[in-house]
Amino acid sequence: MHKIIQTEKAPQAIGPYSQGVIASGAFIFTAGQIPLDPVSGNFVEGGIAEQTRQVLKNLSAVLEAAGSSLRKVVKTTVFLQNLEDFAAMNAIYAEFFRENPPARSTVQAAKLPRGALVEIEAVALLES
Repeated sequence: MHKIIQTEKAPQAIGPYSQGVIASGAFIFTAGQIPLDPVSGNFVEGGIAEQTRQVLKNLSAVLEAAGSSLRKVVKTTVFLQNLEDFAAMNAIYAEFFRENPPARSTVQAAKLPRGALVEIEAVALLES
């Protein structure tokens, strides 16, 4: 069994996918989040640091809509347009995952949706 998660506090899907899916009542699997402001629908201004911060805010909103949080994330996948942005992305990422950070994979992608510099997806436990 699974349940679709949809929140207006994160950018709406720009294709045929869900913001998140709860599976077996134990996990939330999120779609990759890009640096769109959920109110304006536009990218946040700035570079990789500003985009990473917005992506993690969007990811947090999806998790909270499912009854979870960044504290419950067990795995993330980070997609970077340019792996040379790793250090700057990692500095912002560390602000959001200060204690017991989740497992993570980071890969360079040839192209991300709408020309984003970063996209992040997550798997998290649901709050008990």
